[in-house]
Amino acid sequence: MATKLHTERRERFETPSGIELPVDFNPANTKEPDYQHDLGAPGAFPYTRGIYPNMYRGRLWTIRQYAGYATAEESNARYKYLLAQGTTGLSVAFDLPTQIGLDSDDPLAVGEVGKVGVAIDSLEDMLRLFDGIPLDSVSTSMTINATAATLLCLYLAVARKQNVSFDKINGTLQNDILKEYIARGTYIYPPGPSLRLVTDTFAFCAREVPNWNTISISGYHIREAGSTAVQEVAFTLANAITYVEAALDAGLRVDEFAPRISFFFNAHNNLLEEIAKYRAARRLWARTMRERFKARDPRSLMLRFHTQTAGSSLTAQQPEVNIVRTTIQALAAVLGGTQSLHTNAMDEALALPTEQAARIALRTQQVIAHESGVADTVDPVAGSYAIEHLTDEIENRAADYLEKIDAMGGMLRAIETGYVQREIQEAAYRYQRAIETQDAVVVGMNRFQADEEVPTPTLRIDPATEQAQIERVRAVRQRRDALAAEAALVRLEETARGTENLLPRILDCVEAYVTVGEISGRLRSVWGEYRETAIV
Repeated sequence: MATKLHTERRERFETPSGIELPVDFNPANTKEPDYQHDLGAPGAFPYTRGIYPNMYRGRLWTIRQYAGYATAEESNARYKYLLAQGTTGLSVAFDLPTQIGLDSDDPLAVGEVGKVGVAIDSLEDMLRLFDGIPLDSVSTSMTINATAATLLCLYLAVARKQNVSFDKINGTLQNDILKEYIARGTYIYPPGPSLRLVTDTFAFCAREVPNWNTISISGYHIREAGSTAVQEVAFTLANAITYVEAALDAGLRVDEFAPRISFFFNAHNNLLEEIAKYRAARRLWARTMRERFKARDPRSLMLRFHTQTAGSSLTAQQPEVNIVRTTIQALAAVLGGTQSLHTNAMDEALALPTEQAARIALRTQQVIAHESGVADTVDPVAGSYAIEHLTDEIENRAADYLEKIDAMGGMLRAIETGYVQREIQEAAYRYQRAIETQDAVVVGMNRFQADEEVPTPTLRIDPATEQAQIERVRAVRQRRDALAAEAALVRLEETARGTENLLPRILDCVEAYVTVGEISGRLRSVWGEYRETAIV
């Protein structure tokens, strides 16, 4: 007797990227994977199943917690707390003035100092931020873009103060300026000189800081702006291709810098699509590097990535539900083969996380790592009809986007014409409409609301923090050798007008206690500022 088929909940089932989902995946509606061509063994081309042969059986992903707020001292205390709780890498959040090259006493910084991250104005702040944290024993990720070269030089200056050689430090610099023009807006200079800072960082670190990841090309912020998973892969890899081309144009060899390229992806709610997204991105990048750029070093073909759970998915309503969302998202990242992971805290839709909320987020990763069993075998979802079909679909659709962007003349042209921004805006609009019509259910927000919301304790930044930071940066300027600081700035300006690598000059500046704002200001005087064209 046949089992009764119930009326289905929706007329059409699909992923957030619009990939249709049948009642079930089976041999009749999927193609059989060519194992050697499409999957391969873990640690072997095309790296669909992961970039290392034994993945988490050998070493777990780096467990990071993104943190930074108020002053360097307060952030330092949070870092030491997280390290004591089992975090294996630091991830630094900088405040908005630091991100856009303004000192804390700049009139445009009023009200923003220390709010969304830590305020770093000079080497004194950076020394306080890492006080008591040996840089040769911790991996540090810095989420910074327009001022990335300056913050890296500040980090290197701290290493020198600690008598740690540059080849002993490791970590990652986001340094992804293109996505700022697309999705986030914390740019300073026009694209040309901004790309020069990126490629100068590639070249300098290849010589001086060999274990540093010189860029973390970010799909995270593209997804946070409203893109689909397919767009996240496509636009991130299109940015990556632009960086590779810029480095080649600057005279670098592909295998000289490509092994230190890394990526930064979002982990969203649709478990199956997110797992497939990471696998598709890894495979598409490996093929792009080998076929398009003729890379020969296997490390140049490996897409290594950090993941952060989706901040945009968090709700202010019933914030405890965010723990469940974050767990699903983190699980997707692990099943997708991430190298590093940050889990958002449940209260981040309301404020910077409290210590308790940060600890729960950290424990989420530790439970997945040590109790779930998913880290005990490599790519356990491989061969699933659904996963392999979704992996193929995401790769193919992302490749279609890359072809369109190439036909336009590349990613810079696609950004200038507003194509990429419009694609993201349209996807964001469709999703917002789905929420408003309840076609997309957000638990606790548009369905299953609570009759009464329980107040959630939140972290508050003392308003006096801003004035104290202003006084600090002014005191630095008074104490330093003014002639040495100005001489370093003059050399920086001369180099910016020429073609030499800027990193040695920036390092000279920070060691002379020139501030972040002064360095950015001197470069502004040479390169100007970028003004966004309105996209409607």
